[in-house]
Amino acid sequence: MTSKINTYKHFTSIFLLIFSLFIGLSSNLAASEPVEHAATEAHVEADAHAKAHDPNAPVDITAIALEHVADAHSWHLWGEGEGSVALPLPVILYSSTKGLQVFSSARFEHGHAAYNGYKLEEEKIISEDAAESFYDISITKNVAQMLFSALLIFVLFTSIAKSYKLHGVTSAPRGKQSFFEPLITFVRDDIAKGNIGHGSEKFVPYLLTIFFMILINNVFGMIPIGANLTGNIAFTLVLSIATLIVTNINGNKNYWSHIFLPHAPKAIWPILIPIEIVGILTKPFALMIRLFANMTAGHIIVISLIGLIFVFKSIYIAPVSIAFALFIDVLECLVAFLQAYVFTMLTALFIGTAVADHHEEGGHHEDDVAVKH
Repeated sequence: MTSKINTYKHFTSIFLLIFSLFIGLSSNLAASEPVEHAATEAHVEADAHAKAHDPNAPVDITAIALEHVADAHSWHLWGEGEGSVALPLPVILYSSTKGLQVFSSARFEHGHAAYNGYKLEEEKIISEDAAESFYDISITKNVAQMLFSALLIFVLFTSIAKSYKLHGVTSAPRGKQSFFEPLITFVRDDIAKGNIGHGSEKFVPYLLTIFFMILINNVFGMIPIGANLTGNIAFTLVLSIATLIVTNINGNKNYWSHIFLPHAPKAIWPILIPIEIVGILTKPFALMIRLFANMTAGHIIVISLIGLIFVFKSIYIAPVSIAFALFIDVLECLVAFLQAYVFTMLTALFIGTAVADHHEEGGHHEDDVAVKH
């Protein structure tokens, strides 16, 4: 139980690593585009406004689905069009000419207005000056949910650690302890020890971090007003890069010799070594794509099934559409936990492969053979 307290103490440092990587990789150099003629922009806006207020206009299910799973500079709560309610988020830009600029995304009026030489088009900030380049490090909807979920996890586990310190590690769990302790024990015993073996305690804080970070954000993504953070490939990319770093930093000599000195005829080393090096990168790549694709697909399927009501415009299709959407939504509850488990389990498996002692494995194998005889 003492290791459990140490696990809680190391939680904060692991969080800071992932958040720093995420913010660093999510920052992008925004390319400026040429300024369009005012008459053309007015014509396009007039057409879009007319279509939005035409009751007979077809519903663009594709646009609705992509808008739901995409990132945004404001947090949409409910409603559509002029009656929509959304929380504006901070826009943070850095330009070599204008310096650091911080203002509310409400200045863009949902893309209908420009502010300080910048405008918002399809949730991308561009400059009206074609020669200007700038960094966009804004707090978007996904970043806001990431920070909120990080704060929530930090508060929860700090509270649980204080409770253990106050009542002792041998006391019966109470309140939130009784809910989280089986999950923590599951990650520690079944995932970490089961796939890493000796020395797994060193990696339990990291495994707990990614497990609960993915699980909680999977659940938040199922809430109608929640952000689809785990369906954002930038987020899954950072998690997989963190796994890549942790795995290869802790790789022992057996791990690296297997890559650069494979147990095979030297004549085929020029073929095997590049394959092994590519394998180092394909493992985290598979983690990234699996989580991203599964969480995005679930949201799009639910929206598409509901959209069938508007496509067919029939009351007979509505019960069938809602029933199938409800079934997929219930299935998503299982997928939310399953994807957190799969990502954490494969991470532990990759780490276990990197730190495995082949001599110990061989010794255990010989002992097993001796016992059988």
